[in-house]
Amino acid sequence: MNFSEIPVTIILIAINVIFSLIGLSNAGMLEKTIGWPYYTKRENQYYRFITSGFLHADWMHLFFNMFTLYFFGGNIEAIFSAYGLGGNVAYLALYFFGLIASDLPSYFKHNDDINYRSLGASGAVSAVVFAAIIFNPWGSIYLYGALKLSAALYAVLYVAYCVYMGKRNQDNVNHDAHLWGSFFGLGFTLVLIAVLQPVLFDSIIEMLKKPSLFGRP
Repeated sequence: MNFSEIPVTIILIAINVIFSLIGLSNAGMLEKTIGWPYYTKRENQYYRFITSGFLHADWMHLFFNMFTLYFFGGNIEAIFSAYGLGGNVAYLALYFFGLIASDLPSYFKHNDDINYRSLGASGAVSAVVFAAIIFNPWGSIYLYGALKLSAALYAVLYVAYCVYMGKRNQDNVNHDAHLWGSFFGLGFTLVLIAVLQPVLFDSIIEMLKKPSLFGRP
């Protein structure tokens, strides 16, 4: 088998699945790798910004993130290569820097709270999703597999939901990570285009001029 031909998205999914399965059955390993701002600050355990992103709370959490990554990650991986936007290097930078950027607000907010912990790839996945939306803003997204929306409308609703739920702070979901991962993915990709292929902005602007709130095929 030529491992260089395996899509990066599949490799990321495989690492997430393996690491999550180990974490779900090994409390000691989970404790050493979960996002724990209190110990990150006091013991310089900055590796937790990365390791926590490959852990998941349960099967549903893992499935949803990997399902989303499979479709949007495969799309953006192909786009970055086909359009001369840095290929797999840029894709991995988007994923890993998105992971770190999405956790920073929670780190600064909770680094004196010994009880606060977080895990999951949602921040990185949100970065990938918003990067993909740039290239097809009026493409169709099916919310919960049934409600058809354009990608751009979904993005607006997603940000509004993250802000609202983050302010309520009444569940165990790190909505701040979702929000800042999304913003990072958007900003990172726009800068990437501006630096490497600014001509792409012409086609993106043309697409934006022809809105379709409920999406096109």
